[in-house]
Amino acid sequence: MALRLLPSLLEEARKVSESEGVALNQFINLAVAEKVSALRTEDYFRERQSRADLGKAQRILKRAGKGKPPVAGDEIR
Repeated sequence: MALRLLPSLLEEARKVSESEGVALNQFINLAVAEKVSALRTEDYFRERQSRADLGKAQRILKRAGKGKPPVAGDEIR
């Protein structure tokens, strides 16, 4: 597969891959894998959110910490 990158982007990718001690091809593969992973994660959370029961979540949050005083850092800002 031929890959065409802007010359400036290719040069930066070469610099980074060299500084990381990996082949340019390996660096590009890793960059693509990270992007795909980020997009899939976004899809996963969107799908999970569509199945959420907000009423149930609010009931759970009301019970959380019941009878325990707030600790430092729990303030609402």
